[in-house]
Amino acid sequence: MTYLFNDPADFATDAVRGLALSHPDHIAVVHGGVVRPTATPKGQPALVIGGGSGHYPAFAGWVGPGMGHGAPCGNIFASPSASQVYSVARNAENGGGVVLGFGNYAGDVLHFGAAAEKLRAEGIDVRIIKVSDDIVSNTPENHRDRRGIAGDLPVFKIAGAAIEAGADLDEAERIAWKANDATRSFGVAFDGCTLPGASEALFHVADGQMGVGLGIHGEPGVRDEPIGSADEIAALLVEGVLAEQPERAADGYRGRAAVIVNGLGTVKYEELFVVYAKVAELLEDAGITPVRPEVGEFITSLDMAGLSLTLVFLDEELEQHWLAPVDTPAFHRGATPAVERPRRETFWEAGADETPESTEESREVATRIAGVLDLFEAVCAREEAELGRIDAIAGDGDHGQGMAYGTKGAAAAAKTALADGAGARTLLVRAGEAWSESAGGTSGALWGGALIAAASTFADDAGSSPRTIVEAVDAGIDAVLRLGGATEGDKTMVDAAIPFRAALADAFTGDNASAAILSAAGVARSAADATADITASLGRARVLGDKSLGTPDPGAISFSILMTELGQHLA
Repeated sequence: MTYLFNDPADFATDAVRGLALSHPDHIAVVHGGVVRPTATPKGQPALVIGGGSGHYPAFAGWVGPGMGHGAPCGNIFASPSASQVYSVARNAENGGGVVLGFGNYAGDVLHFGAAAEKLRAEGIDVRIIKVSDDIVSNTPENHRDRRGIAGDLPVFKIAGAAIEAGADLDEAERIAWKANDATRSFGVAFDGCTLPGASEALFHVADGQMGVGLGIHGEPGVRDEPIGSADEIAALLVEGVLAEQPERAADGYRGRAAVIVNGLGTVKYEELFVVYAKVAELLEDAGITPVRPEVGEFITSLDMAGLSLTLVFLDEELEQHWLAPVDTPAFHRGATPAVERPRRETFWEAGADETPESTEESREVATRIAGVLDLFEAVCAREEAELGRIDAIAGDGDHGQGMAYGTKGAAAAAKTALADGAGARTLLVRAGEAWSESAGGTSGALWGGALIAAASTFADDAGSSPRTIVEAVDAGIDAVLRLGGATEGDKTMVDAAIPFRAALADAFTGDNASAAILSAAGVARSAADATADITASLGRARVLGDKSLGTPDPGAISFSILMTELGQHLA
């Protein structure tokens, strides 16, 4: 379990601050994460790599010459928010554009994508690299649709080396994708990890069993098998990865591979060395030469008990960048070029937005909206444990925590906006931004986007009507559909939201929003409960197949709960 923390909600922030204080020559704290304390050379692409916290050395430990220029850091196992990604990218970019690199997870795709859109709107060229090395999470022909695990290390290492060697943005993007397409990983787990402040691990593996095909966010394996000896596990991993070995001489592959044996947090170095001894033997038997193998903890999952094997099938170009020097807090190799790297004196900071003028009517509406957000905070605190329990069965167990953090942040932002004299539209925009940033992850992006979209139906210089409330809910659901890309049957929040919207349209007659919302909320709850009968086809639960059968989707359940509470509150 996690022993050392203060407030669990502040664990990620406290950890990043301590990391920066212990490595002042490598990283500096900015809003949302860390960047190099030295300026990015003018015109050099900025490699911004990130994801949730709980994975150290990934991702803040990889910032420095030869690798990342900055790292947005989300909450534990939750994507950094779009504003965090944007802030780190703005602090790293210096005229050469930005490469945004992250593991291929729904929340990261949403938040990094939203940040990229904002950067592009400001004239900054942005490229996106989604690492997708995990062989169990999709088929070989759909390699780029797999999830990212320990392959983040070599992909970002190779891309960072190419940039250090002079690659421009187009070249950096090409090499990063080339590295991703040459990388394969496979892992096993023996027990789950424990979130800070939690009394139980996110999952357990039965005695004598191991979960095959682990994730790095506390997800269990895709199947359980009897635990084997170190040699047997090594053989399982090597066989799985080599099943996708390219043909010799195809695209320059010569039977040489970067090799990484990665511990997830509890399996110790000596154990990993025992496994690597057999891995090396099996690779030799297969005619593969390991190139600068790495054995240790590179992408962890707090205290998760497990390990993974990663191979990068190298050609001459990839091997050159894999072997190049790098100097970060957690990953060193060789001596980086002795070039002048002047320290920065200032960093970009988001300015405090002026509060637009508002009328008394709009401020009254804003006060009522703030009351709804207070209610949502209380409800999500009450439901946190149960939502987490549901999510842990076929996900990563953080949905309850994410909803609690998001509503808490939104309610606090609403209070501040009220104190600043904000009207209804401005209050909802700020609350949505705060929900997204406080929660991170998929739910944070979707609920934050929903509140911002709902704001468009209100005004800072006018009151509201029952129809305004219904239109706001409708606009929020539109945003969820647009951002998330899910449809009915994917086993997501949308499975409750779409029936809710249809029922709301049928029930609302123009003068009683609360009755219509309550009626539609009943339909949403029935639809949410029915998701227990289907398997997930989107999100982290997708790769776990039938493990989600019998359990409803936590996002659909939380949506139906909040809509029920909203209807009761309005009544």
